[in-house]
Amino acid sequence: MLIVHHKPIWKKHFNEIKTAIIGALAIPDLTIEHVGSTAVMGLAAKPIIDLDIVYSKPGQLGVIIKNLQSLGYIHVGDQGIVGREVFKRNSNQNHEVLDTIGHHLYACHSEGIELKRHLAFRDYLRKNSDARIQYEQLKLAIAQEANQDKKRYAALKEEKAKSFIESILSEVA
Repeated sequence: MLIVHHKPIWKKHFNEIKTAIIGALAIPDLTIEHVGSTAVMGLAAKPIIDLDIVYSKPGQLGVIIKNLQSLGYIHVGDQGIVGREVFKRNSNQNHEVLDTIGHHLYACHSEGIELKRHLAFRDYLRKNSDARIQYEQLKLAIAQEANQDKKRYAALKEEKAKSFIESILSEVA
C-alpha cells in the first residue's frame, strides 16, 4: 500500500535521522523539523519521513551542502520550489540509518515562505481532527485513483490536494 495508517515509530525514525544529520552538519543554531504527514499523529501517510533543516545565517546553506556531501547527499537545487533546497541520497553509500529509513531531506531558511508553509500546515493538522480526517480521506482516494502508483499519486496529489492545502494555509495566514 502506498498510504498506510499512522505508525508511532515514525517519530523515532525522525529522531534517528535527525541525530545522524545534525552531528555531521556541525553548525551551531541549526534545527531540524519533522514535517509532512508522518509528523502528524493519527494521519495516514506514505511511510517516508520529511525533514527540513532550518538555517538562519548567510552562508550556512553552503556549509550545509558541503557537510551533507560527506554523508552521501547530493544537492539537487530547489526543484522548482523557491526557498526549499532538496537533497538526495547517493546510492553508493551505506549508512545504517540514512539508507534504511525512507526520507526526504530539505533545507529552508528560517524566514522562508516554504518553511512557514510546512510548519503551518503540519501544526494545523495536528490541532484540527476534522481537517486531518478530510486530508487523510483525500489522500486515500488519490492513492486508490492512482492504483497505488507512486508517480501517478504524486501528480494527482499535486492536482487534487492543492486546493485543500491552500484553503488551510489561507485560514492560518
